[in-house]
Amino acid sequence: MEFVKALVDLQEESSCPICLQYLKDPVTINCGHNFCHSCLSISWKDLDDTFPCPVCRFCFPHRNFRRNPQLRNLAEIAKLLQIRRSKRKRQKQNAVCEKHNQFLTLFCLKDLEILCTQCSFSTEHQKHYISPINNAASYHRETLQCSIEPLKKNIERVEKVIALQGSKSVELKKQVEYRREEINSEFEEIRLFLQNEQETILRQIQDEEIDILTKLNENLVTFSDDVSTLKHLLRDIEGKCAQSDLELLTRVKSIHHRYQNLKYPELFSFRLTKYGLSLPPQYSGLDKIIKPFQVDVILDVDTAHPQLIVSEDRKAVQYGRTKQKGGFDPRRFDLCPAVLGSQRFSSGRHYWEVEVGKKPKWILGVCQECVVRNWQDQPSVLGGFWAVGRYMSSGYVASGPKRAHLLPVVRPSKIGIFLDYELGEVSFYNMNDRSVLYTFSDSFTEAIWPYFYTGTDLEPLKICSVADSER
Repeated sequence: MEFVKALVDLQEESSCPICLQYLKDPVTINCGHNFCHSCLSISWKDLDDTFPCPVCRFCFPHRNFRRNPQLRNLAEIAKLLQIRRSKRKRQKQNAVCEKHNQFLTLFCLKDLEILCTQCSFSTEHQKHYISPINNAASYHRETLQCSIEPLKKNIERVEKVIALQGSKSVELKKQVEYRREEINSEFEEIRLFLQNEQETILRQIQDEEIDILTKLNENLVTFSDDVSTLKHLLRDIEGKCAQSDLELLTRVKSIHHRYQNLKYPELFSFRLTKYGLSLPPQYSGLDKIIKPFQVDVILDVDTAHPQLIVSEDRKAVQYGRTKQKGGFDPRRFDLCPAVLGSQRFSSGRHYWEVEVGKKPKWILGVCQECVVRNWQDQPSVLGGFWAVGRYMSSGYVASGPKRAHLLPVVRPSKIGIFLDYELGEVSFYNMNDRSVLYTFSDSFTEAIWPYFYTGTDLEPLKICSVADSER
C-alpha cells in the first residue's frame, strides 16, 4: 500500500496542473509551481502587464520562467512506470471545458463555478478568488458537513410540528363537536322558550278576546233594553197624541218626565293590548357584549368644566353652583358643563354604563380630543363626536355627524355604550328594556375618549362599575 501511495505521489508531482498529463519540457516560475512549457504559454497568451500563476494566482510583472531538466527526467521515469490506471481514474474525475477543451481544475469562490485555466483568466473571473478544485472541494465539503447536524435538528423540529399539528386537528375536531352540541342545545332552549312564549301570548290574546266579547255582549243587551224602552215610550206618545184634549193632558206630565229623563248607554270601545316578545337576558346579544368588553371608566378631572363636582372615586359628576378649584388646562371645557373619561381608546371593543336617573338634560358618548371645548350650548351636529342625550325641548336626540330624533318606548334611566373601534361603530342601549337607542357607523382615525354632559341641574351622572353591572 505504501508503494502504491508513493507511485501516486510521484505521478502527482510529475503531472502538469493544467493538462493533468506528464510534464513535457517542464518550466518553473518564480512562485515554485511547474508547468508544461506549452501549457504555460497558452495560459499567458494575450497577457501584457501581469502574468498570474495558474495555481496560486500570484502575479508577476514579467514573463519569467526557467526550464527544469531534472523534473523532466523525473517525469520520464514516472511515465515509464506506466501508472496509467491512476491517470485514467484521475482523468475520469475531471471534466473537460467545452469552450477551451481543457480540464476543469479550478473553482471560482464567488460565482461557485468550476473553471479551466483559460476560463480563470477571462474578464468575468479576473478579479475573483480562484482556488484549486481539491482545496475548494475540501472547504465546501467541510461547510456542507457542518450543515448536516442543523438540518437534522430542523427536520426533527418540523416533524415535531407536524405531529403537533396532527394533534391539533384532533383537538379541533373535538372542540367543533362540543361547540356544535352546545349550539344545538342553546337553540333547543331558545326554541322551547319561544314555544312557551308563543303559547302564553296566544293564551293572553284569547283571554282578552273573551273578556272583550263578554263586555260587547253586555253592551248589546244594554242597547237592546234601551231600544225596548224607547219603543214603549214611542207607543205611549203616539197613543196620547190620538186621544182627546182632556185625556192627553191628564197624563202628559208623566210622559214628559219619562222623555226628559231618558239615559242613553255609552258605546263600548276597546283597544287590544300590544304584545311583544321580550327575550330574557341570557338570550340577549347585549349580555355577550357586557361580560367580555366592559371597562371601568373613570373621569378626567383636568378636563371638567369649572363648576362640575367630580366624586372622589371619579365615577360620578354633577353640576355645582360655585366654581371648583383647578388650574388652567387647555383640555378643560370652559363654557359647556362637560367632562371626558380618562381612558383613550384607539383600538378594540369597550363597553360601559352610565346612570342618568331622571335628569332633564344629559348627553353621553365619545369624542376625539380635538373636539371644541368653548361652545356654550351643546351642538347637535358635530364632527369627531358621537353621542345620544335628552334635550328638554327636543326629547331624545342622537348628536354627531348627523342629528336624529329618538323615540324610546321606555324612558331610560341607565344607558349602555358599546364602542367597536375597528368596525367604526358606537351603539347606545336603553338598559331599562335592553333595547338599542341608536348606532353610529363611521370610521375612526384618531383616539377617542368617553364624553359626559351633565346639564345645569343638580342631579348627578354616575358611571356604573363592573361589579354593579354584573349584579
